[in-house]
Amino acid sequence: MKKTTQIFTIIFCFNLTITEVKSQDVPIYDSQAIFHPVISKNGMVSSQEDLATQAGLEVLKEGGNAIDAAVTIGFTLAVTLPRAGNLGGGGFMLIHLGNQQKTIALDYREKAPLAATSDMFLDENGQVNQQKIRFSHQAVGVPGTVAGLAMALEKYGTISLERALKPGIELAENGIIVDEDLYNSLLFAKKQLQKSSSSMAIFYKADGSPYEMGEVLQQKDLANSLKLIAKQGKNAFYQGEIADKIIADMEANNGLITEEDLKKYKPIIREPIEGNYRGYKIYSMPPPSSGGVHLVQMLNILENFPIQSLGHNSSSTLHLMVETMKYAYADRFKFMGDTDFIEVPIFRSISKNYANQIAKKINLNQATPSQNIMPQPAFEGNESIQTTHYSIMDSYGNAVSNTYTLNFSYGSGLTVPGTGILLNNEMDDFTAQPGVPNSYQLLGGENNNIAPEKRMLSSMTPTIVMKEGKPWLVTGSPGGSRIITTTLQIIMNVIDHQMNIAEATNATRIHHQWFPDKILVERGLSVDTIKLLEAKRHIIENSFAMGSTQSIIYEKGQFYGASDPRRTGALTLGY
Repeated sequence: MKKTTQIFTIIFCFNLTITEVKSQDVPIYDSQAIFHPVISKNGMVSSQEDLATQAGLEVLKEGGNAIDAAVTIGFTLAVTLPRAGNLGGGGFMLIHLGNQQKTIALDYREKAPLAATSDMFLDENGQVNQQKIRFSHQAVGVPGTVAGLAMALEKYGTISLERALKPGIELAENGIIVDEDLYNSLLFAKKQLQKSSSSMAIFYKADGSPYEMGEVLQQKDLANSLKLIAKQGKNAFYQGEIADKIIADMEANNGLITEEDLKKYKPIIREPIEGNYRGYKIYSMPPPSSGGVHLVQMLNILENFPIQSLGHNSSSTLHLMVETMKYAYADRFKFMGDTDFIEVPIFRSISKNYANQIAKKINLNQATPSQNIMPQPAFEGNESIQTTHYSIMDSYGNAVSNTYTLNFSYGSGLTVPGTGILLNNEMDDFTAQPGVPNSYQLLGGENNNIAPEKRMLSSMTPTIVMKEGKPWLVTGSPGGSRIITTTLQIIMNVIDHQMNIAEATNATRIHHQWFPDKILVERGLSVDTIKLLEAKRHIIENSFAMGSTQSIIYEKGQFYGASDPRRTGALTLGY
């Protein structure tokens, strides 16, 4: 494939000559590529679970738009990917409306109950009670998924709620075949789920043994809940029969969510974070997601350096990326929270001027210790990788990037009796005690303290990249604290390193989040590169696979998509 490149030169304060690749014909499909994308003409769906992808694609084939497909997938994943797909959680949806040439951010993140207090998870010694903040009914934030998906469909969709729920109802009622991914996740989650008899009754056999691969898992209670939502809309969840069961479960188990909490919950339409990277416009989520702010911040910093000429995953490129990540995650700790409650310096954080100031601080030859960027004690902690993302583009010029979650795999592990609905444990994403990490090893500042009706900080980063005024790349990922850096690397891979979307997806990833002060690297980074990074005084640690990106590019009248191979069962389809 012939490649054309428009180049110009900037002289930076380091006396480096920087070649910046402007909006260009990034390679999509060529004979030199090892990995190749799925290609289609009319529309495309990319999700972490194959049945959900098929359900969304069928909606597009029937003439529905990307929002119709997104809502259908969201409800379907609650059945087919129960560890992350959900009704009892929340998330963020970025929507580009082709007919209006407008991009909006739909915030359906969970909220703290009205009875929540800043010290509710501290014990008598002032320490965080980890069991209470992760696995109790008090760990549950007021769910936003049902309200968010319903709002998206009502405002921007074309099909009925009943049609959107149809695949989920059928799959819950008739059952899904247990595959390797579901089987392994249930083996891992059994200790967590066995604290809830309702969860055990759904996901395990009467003797407590797991369903084997190839067996059928039915979710009759969940099917009934979906039917109620199909008939009564979101009110079934927030004011009707489902709400009554949630409240009864909370009252029986010292939970905080009340009738008033459910009635008061409302999703919010927000202005997306907007940036520009080498001629491409970037749209992503605003607070209470930290993803968009720090994605744009990191891109702005890296735009000061000749990333393309330094090469993909070279020690020089990775050094610049890691130093950039440190500054961004330090700012996340210091500034980020729910902007309905606190002031966040968004415009400063995403300004080119601020990025240039940070770029000047980066030592090109040696790692800057995280302590020197902003002091904070080191710590030990566990990290979870759950959440799920999906992307859709249609023939009408619409695009959807959606990330939603229960927080942990299977959330709190608690199922509301008689509903089949798993509850989140998102209260762990608040700062229960400043300077103490959450389950993702992320340190939280006082801006993210618990308060009634406040939305907890998130790293979810659903993103749409525009080229010449039209959606060009739709992407996002699960992965806890690694979501932002995973999304960053997808964008850099296709723009700086001119990879097709399948190559960009399969490429080895790295991560740094300020503290702990070490680079996490996937298998596949060369020994020589690691030695060169260590020579710059970086600490390297091998990591499990990072993220599960679901990405689509639209170029020259065709859709090109790729599902991440890092998690089994993901599927991209087009027509």
